[in-house]
Amino acid sequence: MTLSSEAPADVPTRITVGASAGYAPYDVLVGRRLLAELPGLVGKEARRVAVLHPEALAETGEVLRQDLADQGYEAIAVQVPNAEEAKTAEVAAYCWTALGQTGFTRTDVIVGVGGGATTDLAGFVAASWLRGVRWIAVPTTVLGMVDAAVGGKTGINTAEGKNLVGAFHPPAGVLCDLAALESLPLHDYVSGLAEVIKAGFIADPRILELVEADPEAARTPAGPHTAELIERSIRVKAEVVASDLKESGLREILNYGHTLAHAIEKNERYAWRHGAAVSVGMVFAAELGRIAGRLDDATADRHRAVLGSVGLPITYRGDQWPRLLETMRIDKKSRGDRLRFIVLDGLARPAVLESPDPAMLLAAHAEIAA
Repeated sequence: MTLSSEAPADVPTRITVGASAGYAPYDVLVGRRLLAELPGLVGKEARRVAVLHPEALAETGEVLRQDLADQGYEAIAVQVPNAEEAKTAEVAAYCWTALGQTGFTRTDVIVGVGGGATTDLAGFVAASWLRGVRWIAVPTTVLGMVDAAVGGKTGINTAEGKNLVGAFHPPAGVLCDLAALESLPLHDYVSGLAEVIKAGFIADPRILELVEADPEAARTPAGPHTAELIERSIRVKAEVVASDLKESGLREILNYGHTLAHAIEKNERYAWRHGAAVSVGMVFAAELGRIAGRLDDATADRHRAVLGSVGLPITYRGDQWPRLLETMRIDKKSRGDRLRFIVLDGLARPAVLESPDPAMLLAAHAEIAA
């Protein structure tokens, strides 16, 4: 991974996430060689900075720690497990111990560098330490850039499900350095495209057109539309969360495909990548919308075509439906015992389908069953 603050930064694209629910606005910067922006985000009031990073990014975490130390901060690196293994109460407690031993105060800052799991953890640790300290996200994956690091949702998993413990705690800023994507494994890169394509279906069809024009190019960070795809996806999320930070209404549309996806992830003990599960979840939601008479055939079929064209899965094991349904009933998007799904009433027209008939759910699942 090439992250450096030595070379001058390109002029980045700056996407502002507006103030919401009493939280200050913040900027998401998209470009290359952005680490020179980090000290400015940390600010002069902070004395200590903790850089949370996964084991796989130990070298990158040390680069950030050293750079901040060179700027005069008392910087420490806190290494956590890779991917979803980091999102546990035990790992969060380990981070709290590190902060306590360092003497972290309310004016100090946490930096989370890594994929979506790492930034979810970093944000949750920041939200819970001293009832809230500032934090900065440095996402290094497509998924982290377009989804996890933007919007203020932070959280950890439990044995009962994904992200069931968490808090709304927006970052002070987000640095999306596209250079970090160049060393991302192909499967991880493609997995992140699920959230990009989701943004296309719920709000910005131009995203779908860019992917459809050259699916093979969309599968690589060297593709001609990489920056545009990421920026468009971030803009979709920024507009939604600025209007509804705490998911009381509009923000629910960002859960398109996620109700089933979270159940698949839990069923696979988080061995499936998030984007892979979301891809299957979107196909399921499209079929549910079609069966409910709300989505036209062409748009429903387009889900399989676009997602499949970049190599994302569009089916799941058919014998797992009882377990998936049980898990969905305790998903945080449910209301009491009522299941809620985001479906489409047409392209870029998301809506809520509440308490669908069990026969409809079973029929939709049959369409994705492998």
